[in-house]
Amino acid sequence: MRFKLLRVDLTNLSTKVDELNGGIIRRYVGGRGLGAYLALKEIPKGADPFGPDNKVYILTGPLVGTASVESGRYHVVAKSPLTGILGDANSGGQFGPWLRFSGYDGIVLEGKSEEPVWISIVNGEVKFHDAKKLWGKGVFHTEKIIRDEMGIHDESIGSILSVGPAAENLSRISAVMNDKYRAAGRTGLASVIASKGVKAIWAYGNRKPTEELYDRKGFFDEAKKVIEKIRNHDISKALYQFGTAVLVNIINEHGAFPTKNWQQGTFDDAYEISGEKLADTYLKARKGCWGCVILCSRVSEVEEGPFMTPLSEGPEYETIWANGGSTMISDLAALVKANYLMNDMGFDTISFGATVGTLMELYERALKGELPEDKARELIELAKDVNPTWGNAHALLQLIWMTAYRNRIGDYVAEGAKRLAEYFGYPDAAVHVRGMELPAYDPRGINSMSLSYATSNRGGCHLRAYSVSFDVLGVPKKFDPLGVDEEKVELVKMQQDYFAFIDSVIVCKFNTFSTGPEDYIGLMKTGLGWEDYTVQELLETGERIYNLERLFAVREGYGYQDRLPKRLVEVSLPDGPAKGKTSKEALEKYLPIYYDIRGWSDGKPLPDTLDRLGLEEFKYIIS
Repeated sequence: MRFKLLRVDLTNLSTKVDELNGGIIRRYVGGRGLGAYLALKEIPKGADPFGPDNKVYILTGPLVGTASVESGRYHVVAKSPLTGILGDANSGGQFGPWLRFSGYDGIVLEGKSEEPVWISIVNGEVKFHDAKKLWGKGVFHTEKIIRDEMGIHDESIGSILSVGPAAENLSRISAVMNDKYRAAGRTGLASVIASKGVKAIWAYGNRKPTEELYDRKGFFDEAKKVIEKIRNHDISKALYQFGTAVLVNIINEHGAFPTKNWQQGTFDDAYEISGEKLADTYLKARKGCWGCVILCSRVSEVEEGPFMTPLSEGPEYETIWANGGSTMISDLAALVKANYLMNDMGFDTISFGATVGTLMELYERALKGELPEDKARELIELAKDVNPTWGNAHALLQLIWMTAYRNRIGDYVAEGAKRLAEYFGYPDAAVHVRGMELPAYDPRGINSMSLSYATSNRGGCHLRAYSVSFDVLGVPKKFDPLGVDEEKVELVKMQQDYFAFIDSVIVCKFNTFSTGPEDYIGLMKTGLGWEDYTVQELLETGERIYNLERLFAVREGYGYQDRLPKRLVEVSLPDGPAKGKTSKEALEKYLPIYYDIRGWSDGKPLPDTLDRLGLEEFKYIIS
């Protein structure tokens, strides 16, 4: 396979093309893995995330755009302004396939443009366009203007990646957006793109990746088997019927639905913001990414009332939790509206909602006199026209605009929960790992998530190892979510390695409910000609990638310690099936076993581990 990498020098507004050799692709595959490898080699230690030395890798993988197994995705990698270590994010929609169709498998943004630009890539031809007229505009209007200029208004033809006002104003919780509603959401990488002066990228072309397959007929035979396996799985069917928000009631019933900024494990009004409720009220259609057979995305519309919202995609489970359960907002129409506005402004909806929940707790404490007196006075003054109290949907909506443009209290929300809580004198209000806000599963109620969160390389994340699958959903087998079981450690580690491959090849993680590593061997053999490829090599590739990501943090000198926030290990849940539980016991038992299996010591890979994985060139980092 050939992997063409477009390097864009924004300082000089010039480009060059690198064609990576097959050996590098076999070791790192593409997407997340290739991004981690290039970032560790090319981004200098100590680089300012907003400085010209940081680079942004926008990468596809060898299965993207091949009409196989949910392959409409791309991955973004850079040094994160939120965590200060390696950041990455993944998005669906159509941009990944159209980037490949345009003639390139990936883009590297280097340097910094003096003036705002947007970039068009059409059948290999790259042009720079003046973006001053786009700066300050929302994602939706930006896409319209670019499509008007390109003369292609059919949204199924060509694709646009863009950043919103949140990123332009260097919010650390901004999201890279594409196809209006799709987001490479986590770790704040949109602000890195904006810091380089890039507003958008248009991709269009006639390249056909299927014609480059090693054994086209054999590949489609293999793909058909995997697609049918995915299509017929019960979880795929549930995702089609109710979307990702089908999880609201399930997780709430397990007492692991973080409520009131992680002060409770259940939300009395959970049904009111559930996938079932959405299906009965505002759902108008179901939609999928390019080449998708699951169709988990919702198309919603609020036709009347104060939260009237036009047809738009979402909201998803994480968005509903972060802006609903975490803030105790139970008005589903308001959450549909909030989702619409957050997409237009370009926010990571998880981090935004979690930060608003943090603000609501801080505001409550300020009013009660539980913050340092000067900070309480400052917070009350900055937020008095918002009134960020629990359940206040109008405050949530107002904060979207204020945060995107860094107005008053929004200037502090734009920094994320950790910095917000530290500034106002109560750091424990921010529930995060490595500076990134945690998602919608309380590890006090699903204890395997304590290990998943603590050891996630990019910060608080459910997509490095989604142990909810076995602790709650019973895939590949069911465990007691409150029981401490050593087998869970092995499964977390396996998922981390398997998911690293999935994010590199790149396909949708929802495939992993119904498929295992063995299902991708035939695709790699017939697609890439790796006729001796094995499950062992696939998982070892994922393990290599996982260690690379950890090495970035070790090199930076921070962010490699595997810890959970104080609230989760010292404060027990007051309600629900997990009442009285903390994460302390599970994490203390799981972590030493995990390090032994990983070949790590105190969060750092050991020399023998790097030798085994062929990472000798990076041993200087741990010496």
